[in-house]
Amino acid sequence: MEQKQTPIDATPKTEVNVKRRAVVQSMIHGAGLVAGGSMLGLATGGVWAAGSDKPEKEEVRIGFIPLTDCASVVMASVLGLDKKYGVKFVLSKEASWAGVRDKLANGDLDAAHVLYGLLYGVQMGIGGQKKDMAVLMGLNNNGQAITLSKKLADKGAVDGASLNKLMQTDKREYTFAQTFPTGTHAMWLYYWLAANGINPLKDAKVITVPPPQMVANMRVGNMDGFCVGEPWGHRAIMDGVGITATTTQDIWRDHPEKVLGSTLEFAKKYPNTCRAMMAAILEAGKWIDASLANKNRMAEVIADKSYVNTSKDAIDQRIMGRYQNGLGKTWDDANYMKFYNDGLVNFPYLSDGMWFMTQHRRWGLLKDDPDYLAVATSVNQIDLYKDAATMTKTPLPKSPLRSSKLMDGSVWDGKNPKAYAASFKIKA
Repeated sequence: MEQKQTPIDATPKTEVNVKRRAVVQSMIHGAGLVAGGSMLGLATGGVWAAGSDKPEKEEVRIGFIPLTDCASVVMASVLGLDKKYGVKFVLSKEASWAGVRDKLANGDLDAAHVLYGLLYGVQMGIGGQKKDMAVLMGLNNNGQAITLSKKLADKGAVDGASLNKLMQTDKREYTFAQTFPTGTHAMWLYYWLAANGINPLKDAKVITVPPPQMVANMRVGNMDGFCVGEPWGHRAIMDGVGITATTTQDIWRDHPEKVLGSTLEFAKKYPNTCRAMMAAILEAGKWIDASLANKNRMAEVIADKSYVNTSKDAIDQRIMGRYQNGLGKTWDDANYMKFYNDGLVNFPYLSDGMWFMTQHRRWGLLKDDPDYLAVATSVNQIDLYKDAATMTKTPLPKSPLRSSKLMDGSVWDGKNPKAYAASFKIKA
């Protein structure tokens, strides 16, 4: 069946694509991303030059959702790192990712702790009204989980294979929840189900639920499983309503997760402000990762009702890599949530942005293949990030593309996104 052309391709002019591709290729092959350099003139120490690079907007309103991975944004404010770089964070606790999307788009928020895939959904016009967006930096890797209800576990469904077996033998409608249709949790859930032979579009019902409401909804039987960020996976175990079937780091080790995002308009209008925000958050992420004592302090802070609003013990175990699945199994996970990891967490890899588009294409959210590289180059603000990295002496990778092997053995390196998106056996 012939597919109709849609206005999804954000860069229809071939000459523009060629120019962008040439720029990116020069970045990849010309050693443009080695540590210490800068594209925007801050290579000599990262100090504001005679006031000319002073933040244009000194008070910034930053949204966040009550999740452990908002920690570097919160701690940048609590530790006063924002003021060190000439800005003041005004933190705004939000109720849902749709609310974050709308407030970013209409200017009620300047920036936000936000799902990577949400920004790309808005950019492509498939996750809300189309608007040009900006990924300023990564906030964390890892640290999400897929939870199955205790009722399913009691019937033997404790992982992907046993879930598939139960769904084959105990026929009914199975409901799973994610947090935003184009977001990270939806893509981890879909990927995991499909890798275990379950088509999320045909074999199950998938609903959208805000993160803080996941456990309560499972408690009353509204869902069989969910994918969400911590501490809600561990909270489900503590409350006796769910078990951890898998962690997202077992789906993709050191996967991209939340980002600091804004509209592209904001990033272009206030570049110095963006650099200052990023520098403060880079320092906060480095501080969190530096020691167990710092992680423990962070858990104390963000457990407060102003932020995540849960007990500290719901946060502090998994943040230190101490996992349990709710069925008696415990383990130390080396790939727990990371906020810095020598800057590897924070660099806005083009391949990470492209991966979410390949999954949006896989599941029929995108009706045609976009120019993956051109869109990612537009959204991911590598130039601004490089300056913030220079300011904070954060190492930079040699390439804006990275290679990873996912749970099903597929390798993603960003080099042929169209073929990758089409390669999966289970897809829309």
